[in-house]
Amino acid sequence: MRRGMSVPNAARWAVWLGVLAGMTAGMLAVRGYLDKAHVALVYLLVVLGASADVGRRLGLVVATLGFLLFNALFLPPYNTLVVANPLDWIVLFAFLATSIVAAQLLARERATAETATARAREIDRLAALGAETLSVPRADDALLAIASVIRSALGVDECEVYQRGLDGRVTPVARAGDVRDGADASARPAGVPAVDDASLVAFLVANRASAVELADGGVRLAHPPDDAHPSDGSGVLGDAIGEAEWLPGVAHVVDGASWAGARALLLSLTARGHTVGVLRLASRAGLRFTPEQARLLTALAYYAALGVERVRLVASAERAEAERRAEQLRSALLMAVSHDLRTPLTTIKGIAHEVADGADPMLARQIEREADHLNALVGDLLDLSRIQAGAVVPNVEVNTVDDLLGAALQRAAGALRERDVRVEQPEDALLAGRFDLSQTLRIVVNLLENAAKYAPRDTPIVVRAERESDRLRVTVLDRGPGVPEGEGERIFEPFYRPPGTPPDVRGTGLGLSIARGLAEAQGGSLRYAPRDDGGAAFVLELPAEVLPDDEQAGVEG
Repeated sequence: MRRGMSVPNAARWAVWLGVLAGMTAGMLAVRGYLDKAHVALVYLLVVLGASADVGRRLGLVVATLGFLLFNALFLPPYNTLVVANPLDWIVLFAFLATSIVAAQLLARERATAETATARAREIDRLAALGAETLSVPRADDALLAIASVIRSALGVDECEVYQRGLDGRVTPVARAGDVRDGADASARPAGVPAVDDASLVAFLVANRASAVELADGGVRLAHPPDDAHPSDGSGVLGDAIGEAEWLPGVAHVVDGASWAGARALLLSLTARGHTVGVLRLASRAGLRFTPEQARLLTALAYYAALGVERVRLVASAERAEAERRAEQLRSALLMAVSHDLRTPLTTIKGIAHEVADGADPMLARQIEREADHLNALVGDLLDLSRIQAGAVVPNVEVNTVDDLLGAALQRAAGALRERDVRVEQPEDALLAGRFDLSQTLRIVVNLLENAAKYAPRDTPIVVRAERESDRLRVTVLDRGPGVPEGEGERIFEPFYRPPGTPPDVRGTGLGLSIARGLAEAQGGSLRYAPRDDGGAAFVLELPAEVLPDDEQAGVEG
């Protein structure tokens, strides 16, 4: 249905018709001094002004009225449409033809200028989209930005992007807006299937097809024509508005009849010659695009295809990196098994042979110690595999640092025998945090045992507890050799031991890796820092908790 004339437009029509009447009245006052050319030029100026300001329709109306007024008021006999001199018909039709041509040319130039302005706006949108997506570090965030730009640029209620994953499954990866929640659910007629059903979207991806969801609940599918090529005028957008452009990466629905009353449009997205996902646009009031919006949709859909492809490439790179790390871990595991398992097994076999030949039976204690070492190694391997698989579920509760450090010093008492251990923490406040006591206890014991291994026996080991903002910090400091420069992160890798580690220091190289994994599993962190004047500092940070005054008083009492 065509809309009526707007109030501002009607006012401009009235202004130019008034100008025409005013010019006519002015020329009537001096009619005796005017030539036919003067009248034609004045009316032609009014036609040009009206056409340039309002448009072709008003220009043609003013030209027709000027033709009639010219004939009736300025060509004898006056006040009639009769022309006494046949040559005056040439003047009249020359004026009318010139006016019509001028109105048409002005309308065409005006349309060209508006198209250029619209194209400039499209380019600005695309430039802004490109800048925004390039500045986003994460591929998922860039795809969400693309969906938001498409939604706002096309004026739809929802824009959703589906991705075909490396495993072939199709899943939603970005959504801007929503027409499915709460009050919007009533917009869908009863019995209408959800257009984001996995089977439908998977079908579109598998067949490089597109679809339209109609208001009555029907879903129409279509493939792009086999002979489709850029600017061939094909596609549902073209059938609906008389124009469309095909660009690589976008398959448009080709059945124009399916466009009427569409609630949602699903376009398959193609990049690098293969379908990577689906773009879904939905509107409560129905979809209807202008030619400019159709062109913009084509370009933005290709942006979406590239965004999905970027997500796929990132996922592929992450999978490759995970496989590389897994292979690295397997290689390290084989090396550890070949060394750390062979050594105690050789010791066990030799001592067992000596005992069997009548040696002191007390040598069996050495067998027991080596078996304990093997058991610890196997336990560490199992714990590391559980951490890397994400199977560690911490039991996070409010615990105090006093309980943590007291239990840690008691459990590490064997390794800390005859060592000077100093605990530093504020005396005016009870430190508490939200952490798993059992897992955190293991972390602190590991750090204490490490300090006992590497620090000289005549130097103290310091355990410092403090709170900074919303973080609880426990630091274990020693005066050992520290870690070589550049190795501060590598020491947390499985089976890694820094160069220069004394041969009499036994270990599997798993303790720090397990400790960091346990810390991160409960929202904390573990890092190494060189200590001033030599030595090592291992800093454990966990979420802090502020105890109520009455609870602190109860604990202190």
